[in-house]
Amino acid sequence: MNLTVKKSFKLNGEIEIPSDKSLSHRAVIFSSLAKGKSVIQNFSKGQDPHSSLEICAQLGADIIQNGQTIIVNSTGILKKSSDNLYCGNSGTTMRLMAGVLSGQNFDSVLTGDESLSKRPMKRVIEPLSLMGAKISSDNFHAPLNIKGEQLTGITYESKIASAQVKSCILLAGLFADEVTKYKEIYPSRNHTEIMLSNMGANIYNDNDYICIEKSELRPLEINICGDISSAAYFIVAGLIVPDSRIILKNIDLNPTRSGIIEVVKQMGGDIEILDQRDVCGEVVGDIRIEYSPYMKGIEIGGKIIPTLIDELPVISLLATQCEGQTVIKDSQDLRNKESDRITTTVCELQKLGADIDQTPDGMIINGKTSLKGGVETDSYKDHRLAMTLYVAGLICKKEILINGFEWVNISFPEFLKLFERLK
Repeated sequence: MNLTVKKSFKLNGEIEIPSDKSLSHRAVIFSSLAKGKSVIQNFSKGQDPHSSLEICAQLGADIIQNGQTIIVNSTGILKKSSDNLYCGNSGTTMRLMAGVLSGQNFDSVLTGDESLSKRPMKRVIEPLSLMGAKISSDNFHAPLNIKGEQLTGITYESKIASAQVKSCILLAGLFADEVTKYKEIYPSRNHTEIMLSNMGANIYNDNDYICIEKSELRPLEINICGDISSAAYFIVAGLIVPDSRIILKNIDLNPTRSGIIEVVKQMGGDIEILDQRDVCGEVVGDIRIEYSPYMKGIEIGGKIIPTLIDELPVISLLATQCEGQTVIKDSQDLRNKESDRITTTVCELQKLGADIDQTPDGMIINGKTSLKGGVETDSYKDHRLAMTLYVAGLICKKEILINGFEWVNISFPEFLKLFERLK
């Protein structure tokens, strides 16, 4: 699907952002490991979380779906699937399920689409192997052939801040003899720790280590709030499209996820949190954004990077509309996403007229730049790049064409409909 985007002169209104994908993945996987009936309200419509849902059903969980309500009845014991387990484009599904399946008493094969099969799995295979897992792969890429084993707890210090890696090892720790201890260089999103704790797992902090012991999980009841990674495109659009005022309802504001809000405040953007509250251990609230023509460039790096790693492409677009220079660093893991997001973001924004260059671990953006448009762009089969280009098109002087826009459905099938409500 190729999409033409034209300049917008105002975005105004109040919308509710769709369900958080990270929470949706975890809710269906964890409830499949719990004995009893779990109820998940407002499950994501994105293709990625549905990859997790379909795999859990293959592994024996009785799953009933009524719209966005998911009911999971499980014995707490998974069963061997006669077929390969297809993760689609979802790295979260593959990495979390690798941890779960390594500790089962049966063998499994995790496969993915062409894009997922290029993404690095060494980061989970190595620590799982230290726990006693037997995983064969195509040079540390999918498919992953997992021979279920009795696992042993380890103490592991990760060189990267990755919620997927952390969650993989903690899930494996549910089935391991002895305690599993995990430490990362910076805190990554902590949805796994919150949800497992709420479900009765023996999980706790010991100095800088997250520790987990073999545990039986209780069933889950959760109403999943809005995804801040999806909200990011509306946040940026509201800040850069003239005369805009947007309110985003029911957004997950977990501090390990909401780095974009801190960045916007540092840049001088007009953003405000409304009605902040606690929902199932997650910080939730509404976000008000207004057009902000006088923002300034900043440096973005260090411990804030894991809290906004998925939002960096659209943040780089935001930086083109800030006075002065913005430097994004310590984000080399962007090169291991659905595309090399440093190279692809820089390439496509340069086409539009942005003054942006790449570095080994990030980008340098000089603003404020008037984006010209009038060109054909490419999504590189990357949903986040496609959505970034759409927002860019709203401020380009001439319309732009985005090739491969259908990849947005991986995470956000409601994207266009919600933007149309604001125009």
